[in-house]
Amino acid sequence: MGPTERQTQLTLSRLIPCLEVRCADEAKQYPQAWDTFLRRLRAHFPRLFTLYYRLYAGQYDFFFHLEDLVITLARMWLSRSSDLQALDGMRESDSRWFQSNRLLGGVVYVDLYAGNLRGLFGKIPYFKELGLTYLHLMPLFRVPAGENDGGYAVSSYREVNPTLGTMEELSELAYELHQNGISLVLDFIFNHTSSEHEWAVRAIAGDQDYQDYYRIFPDRTIPDQYEKSLREIFPEEHPGAFTYWPEMGQWVWTTFHSNQWDLNYANPVVFNRMVEEMLSLANRGVEVLRLDAVAFTWKQLGTVCENLPEAHVLIQAFNAAARIAAPSLLFKSEAIVHPDEVVKYISPQECQLSYNPLLMALLWNSLATREVRMLNQALRDRFKLPPGCAWVNYIRCHDDIGWTFSDEDAARLGINSYDHRRFLNEFYTGRFEGSFARGLPFQQNPLTGDARISGTCASLAGLEKALQEDTQEEVELAIKRILLIHGVILTIGGIPLIYLGDEIGILNDYSFRNDPSKVGDSRWVHRACMDWDKVADRENPHSVPGKIFQGLRRLISLRLANPVFGGSRVEVADTANQAVLGYVRILEGQNLKAERVLIFANCSEKPQVVLANQLRLYGLSYQFTNLITGKEFPLQDLLLEPYELACLRARV
Repeated sequence: MGPTERQTQLTLSRLIPCLEVRCADEAKQYPQAWDTFLRRLRAHFPRLFTLYYRLYAGQYDFFFHLEDLVITLARMWLSRSSDLQALDGMRESDSRWFQSNRLLGGVVYVDLYAGNLRGLFGKIPYFKELGLTYLHLMPLFRVPAGENDGGYAVSSYREVNPTLGTMEELSELAYELHQNGISLVLDFIFNHTSSEHEWAVRAIAGDQDYQDYYRIFPDRTIPDQYEKSLREIFPEEHPGAFTYWPEMGQWVWTTFHSNQWDLNYANPVVFNRMVEEMLSLANRGVEVLRLDAVAFTWKQLGTVCENLPEAHVLIQAFNAAARIAAPSLLFKSEAIVHPDEVVKYISPQECQLSYNPLLMALLWNSLATREVRMLNQALRDRFKLPPGCAWVNYIRCHDDIGWTFSDEDAARLGINSYDHRRFLNEFYTGRFEGSFARGLPFQQNPLTGDARISGTCASLAGLEKALQEDTQEEVELAIKRILLIHGVILTIGGIPLIYLGDEIGILNDYSFRNDPSKVGDSRWVHRACMDWDKVADRENPHSVPGKIFQGLRRLISLRLANPVFGGSRVEVADTANQAVLGYVRILEGQNLKAERVLIFANCSEKPQVVLANQLRLYGLSYQFTNLITGKEFPLQDLLLEPYELACLRARV
């Protein structure tokens, strides 16, 4: 049982005098900000206290840690700039700002895109030309030299990797982006630190307090008990979930790589200090944090240590802390797990945003199979979210593509999931006869055939093969595939996210094979340097980069001009054609009038027809306007050219 309302209010009444003493100087210097903090603390403390109690009530010094947490929140809020405090107020009054059709995301590695943070300042005009309002910078903190999991082995949350710049430059960039209408997004790698983090260094030196920041064991007795129910994440790098550390003569929990030490969130000190790290980033101007590896944060003997209830309580506690000290901050979950588990992380009280790995995987599935059955099923059964939340829809990201559809969903359609995943792996590595794709396997198991896929959007969509081996007709088909799947994420609801470089058709970069720290990780094939020569060719309507960029820009303009493409309300439309995806976007208007737009996507290289009656059934009209071509037409059969996207506004 949690605390009662009376216990909660009594606890708060005892904490506030302590706060007033500990923060007296700051409160006197910033009286208005102090009053605002107290108002938010009173509003959100009951939720924070209940969550904190669920996690740490068994600690003998529970109230000591609770007081420390609340003081941390106060000081981080009072050190927040006036500009960011003003943004907090704006976002509180417009809590669904991120559901606007004006939201469009881009994601980049700083070094691969612009050399360093300072170089990104000069790219802001290009971001605005493309229409971006949300920029996700891949991990940029200080990391170990050599293998560092692409920046996900963090040695300090308070230092930018020196090769990329400084924290001061990051703050300047966040401000400049915000001035240009672009929200800054960073990763919050909160499941683990690197073995070179100050906390780990002190643990290695024998400091027991810092050893308690991690899960460290003197021998294999307890690790062996845990591993009876754990799955191996990177077995080729190290078997099991633990790494022996000879400097200590002890075993450290390392779910992912040996130099990534899992934090021990059963220790309230760890939570408090990580809240401080989170708010430090928010105070630099970061507006959205991608929460990395959310499924793995809580450990319990006898379980798989993934997606445990306490993992959700933990994120909700971070969320509650943010509502008090940085209320404009949003969370985006990264949970590449079973679809049933993905959605559990999404709520206004947990992660307001979430990657949509199922949509991504099934878009590629539809291109490979020329069928939309699985995608239709997913949109009908798994796309709806709680109010105040949104999917982040993407074609690909920095990571691999995993076939995350559920075995149960596939079986309901008569599909053997094991065989189908093997087919998709064969298809997207180019081994399947007739495949247009040129991807690479990632984490392939030669015994089971299990694997995930690496590759840029263009190479997976057929452009690499077409340019190397085929005709101009195949090049055009590849471009149409690229535009089709981007058209879907731009119109289906949520926040579309573009991996920058895809807008000009960047191909796989095989030079990673020459770097010893990267050669074992095929994901580097799609983490290519930005090709600014191709960007310079974007206005040439006859070049491949120009055709992709201009086609994508037209689709982006369509999204930005039509509020119906904001929000998350989607209805699946039965097209009576297995090659054509159909869905309806609805915008409620005044006087009970609602705007309806029908979207049809031909996922094959052959012309397809959607019968007139299907348009009538879902459009509830006899007159339509194609928003892409501008043509008006009466009710009739709709002919879709190969890989064509049609957006039909039903006329009243």
